[in-house]
Amino acid sequence: MSLNSILCPADIAAALKECQAPDTFNHKKFFTTCGMTKKSPAQVKEIFRAMDDDQSGFVEKEELKDFLQRFDSGARALTDNETKAFMAAADHDGDGKIGAEEFQEMVHC
Repeated sequence: MSLNSILCPADIAAALKECQAPDTFNHKKFFTTCGMTKKSPAQVKEIFRAMDDDQSGFVEKEELKDFLQRFDSGARALTDNETKAFMAAADHDGDGKIGAEEFQEMVHC
């Protein structure tokens, strides 16, 4: 599944441009700029499934580090600090991974 089928390619490009430099990624700003916050819960779950490489039903730290690359293969990886902050913002139960419901809640809050 291509994220371009859910999100506008121009919006994705704008969101990636905002966080090109290391340690500039802000998940709330990214979600808004790429249009994810306007998508239905079902569409957000589709985006989540694209992030879940091993189809475990969870996104772990290594999968999260490659978050931007899901939108463009040439995008940079998140830094360790960005990855930790992103995980902390979504991992409400503290299990070290993000479930689909946690991700959806983070996008729509």
